[in-house]
Amino acid sequence: MATLELWHNPRCSKSRAALALLEEAGVPFTQRLYLEAPPAVDTLASVIDALGLTPKTFMRRKENAFETLGLGEATDAACLQAMVAHPTLIERPVLRWGARAALGRPDTTALETLLKAFKAGASAP
Repeated sequence: MATLELWHNPRCSKSRAALALLEEAGVPFTQRLYLEAPPAVDTLASVIDALGLTPKTFMRRKENAFETLGLGEATDAACLQAMVAHPTLIERPVLRWGARAALGRPDTTALETLLKAFKAGASAP
């Protein structure tokens, strides 16, 4: 069975709530401090695809780097490269399980749904 992976930023309240949810559930998971260890472009692209988003809709558009880098008109490839180079642009928290992913914004409902599937023993695609 694939392991749950939380993309976590300890300074973010939503991310801390996701971490607490996983710890409370008592399930095994790994924690990726994505600001220190950003995902590779292909991993980031697969997570964004699993979420049904585009790189631009997944980005934190209020971050200074979004404006500074002129990402408003950037291509998907440029947005992916920018998120890897400037991981503060990556939306959070993200919970990955195999090819599935859930975003903990605006609330933890998506994370809870993915966690229930994991606990029920469903197979990760």
